[in-house]
Amino acid sequence: MEPDSFLAGKTLSELSAVAERYGMPRFAAAQMASWLYRRPVRRIADMTNLSKAARERLAADFEIGYADPVEANRSTDGTVKYLFAVGRDFVESVYIPDGDRATLCVSSQVGCKMNCAFCMTGRQGFTRNLTAAEIINQVVSIPERDTLTNIVFMGMGEPLDNIDEVMKALEILTAEWGFAWSPRRITLSTVGLTDRLCRFLDESRCHLAVSLHNPFGEERAAMMPIQKALPIEKTVELLRRYDFSHQRRLSFEYIVFEGINDTPAHIDALGRLLKGLECRINLIRFHVIPQLDLHSPTVEKMEAFRDALSRKGLICTIRASRGEDVKAACGMLSTARKQSAEE
Repeated sequence: MEPDSFLAGKTLSELSAVAERYGMPRFAAAQMASWLYRRPVRRIADMTNLSKAARERLAADFEIGYADPVEANRSTDGTVKYLFAVGRDFVESVYIPDGDRATLCVSSQVGCKMNCAFCMTGRQGFTRNLTAAEIINQVVSIPERDTLTNIVFMGMGEPLDNIDEVMKALEILTAEWGFAWSPRRITLSTVGLTDRLCRFLDESRCHLAVSLHNPFGEERAAMMPIQKALPIEKTVELLRRYDFSHQRRLSFEYIVFEGINDTPAHIDALGRLLKGLECRINLIRFHVIPQLDLHSPTVEKMEAFRDALSRKGLICTIRASRGEDVKAACGMLSTARKQSAEE
C-alpha cells in the first residue's frame, strides 16, 4: 500500500477525518491514536475497542504502517544501528544507551540535498522525504522503544528540508493524544534553513542543534555548500531573536577535524560569532569515512580545544564517540547496503 493508506503518522485531526468518513463516532479518533502511539499494534483487527464492522471497513482501505528493521548491528559499547527498508531504499536509526539515558537518533530523508563534504549520507544524493509514518516507525519498531528517554533528529537527511512531515512527527511525539513526550526530550539538528527554522521555533518547544563545524564563511562553504546561500552568521542573527534561557536548549554541533578547524584562529572566531548567545558547543570526534582525507584529533587535542573555548566564556562539551565498530556515522550502513544491492 501507499503511505497515504497507513494510519500510522496521522495526527488526531486526520484520524478524526478518517472516523467521520467511515461513519465512526467522533471519539474513535482518540481510540485509534491510542492504539497507534500509546500501545502500538500492527493490525487494525487488534484495535479491539472499535466495532468489528468499523475495523473491517478500515482494514479494506488501510494498514497500520509499522515494519520491523531489516538489520541490526550491535556495537561492543551497547550502541545499536538499525536499518529500515523504505521502498527500495534504506534509512538508519541509532540506539545509544548511556547510563540512565537511552537516545534514538532518527532519519528524516532518504539521502540528503545538503552535500556536506564530511557526511556519507550527502554522498548518496537525495532520493525522497520520509513520511511521518516512516519517521515514527523508527521509534515504534525497535525492541528498546520502551526504554527510550530522548530522540534526536540527527540521522540521515536535513529535517527542515522535510518540514511538513517532521512537524507532523513532532506533533505526534509530543501531543497528549500521541506519545505525550515532553519537548525537552527531543532535539532537532539542522544546517540552518532559516525560513523553515522560524517555523520550527515558533511551532514547537523542542531543543535545537545547529551544525556549525567552522566559523569562517569561506572554509565552511568548502565543507557545507549551504553556507553560500544561508551563511551561518545570518542563522546566528536569527537565533538571537529567540529565548533559549529556560525551556529550550540551543547547541552548536562542531565536528573537529585535525589541523583544519581547530586552530587558535578558529577559537577566536567562534568566541566572536557566539558571544552573548545562550548556547553550548558540542565537540564531536570525526568518524572516519572511506575515501576522505580528514582526521580526528587526539583526545588531548580535543580537550585542549574545549578548554580554550571555555576560556572564551562558551559552554563546551565533548560528545563521546559511540558505535564506530558498527558504522554508526550517518549514512555508512545504508550506503553499504545500497551498494551491495546494486552489485
